[in-house]
Amino acid sequence: MTERSLVLVKPDGFARGLSGEVLRRIEAKGYRLVALAVTTPDRDRLSQHYAEHEGKPFYEPLLEFMSSGPVTAAVIEGERCIEGFRSLAGKTDPTEALPGTIRGDLGRDWGEKVQKNLVHGSDSSESSAREIAIWFPDLG
Repeated sequence: MTERSLVLVKPDGFARGLSGEVLRRIEAKGYRLVALAVTTPDRDRLSQHYAEHEGKPFYEPLLEFMSSGPVTAAVIEGERCIEGFRSLAGKTDPTEALPGTIRGDLGRDWGEKVQKNLVHGSDSSESSAREIAIWFPDLG
């Protein structure tokens, strides 16, 4: 089933110059880039994106981190790309992420309040539709 997913190279990945490597891996996997933007997200966009986490202890540090600098936002497309990108990204905790994954090869724990783990990928088709509408409203 062809689907779409939102992928974000978070501020830590962008600052380290890893956007190209992440996009290279996405394209090498055979997924197609549908939309691409570099932006520094504001609190309104991030509060929409992370609405399900509001009230959790990591919510404010997460919004602060995600608004701290530019991100690369992309919409990718392909058969089972939601599941495929999440596999390509690796476990959320970069210390536990397997070698060969984005987080396993390029990420590490920095000992900070929020896990800086380089990338975000939608976790379901429902999340993907909601997230793409937030980041790329013209694709709606």
